[in-house]
Amino acid sequence: MSTDKAASASSMFQELFQFAIYKRSQGRIARQVTAAALMIAFAVAAWRLHDFMTNREGWGWAFSGSRYVFPAIVLVLGCWFAFRIVNYPRFADFLIAVEAEMNKVSWPSKGELYRSSFVVIFVLLAVSAKAFQMQ
Repeated sequence: MSTDKAASASSMFQELFQFAIYKRSQGRIARQVTAAALMIAFAVAAWRLHDFMTNREGWGWAFSGSRYVFPAIVLVLGCWFAFRIVNYPRFADFLIAVEAEMNKVSWPSKGELYRSSFVVIFVLLAVSAKAFQMQ
């Protein structure tokens, strides 16, 4: 059992250093949106790290350009991780299945969407008013 886990961990580690794109033409939209969301999260993390390092005085151990270098490293590694994780076979197969299911969904028309939204908002306002009156 432990050899299976070790083999699985080593295969995932090896997968992160490949340049191949797994099933290139399948699940493109789901994989691109997932990768973009992960890249945005890492970009925000790099920006916050830069902001944190800029506003802290007395970082004697840090060299003068560290407030740019460390966030850049976080951003580059994060983007690489996002690109590779959406091409990891198990996760890519999941995203391909998600996109296939999303294509089966019967989406409402614009008018139906407006009517349903109006009903939900009206009911929420009515319930909120009733709860406010009870207090």
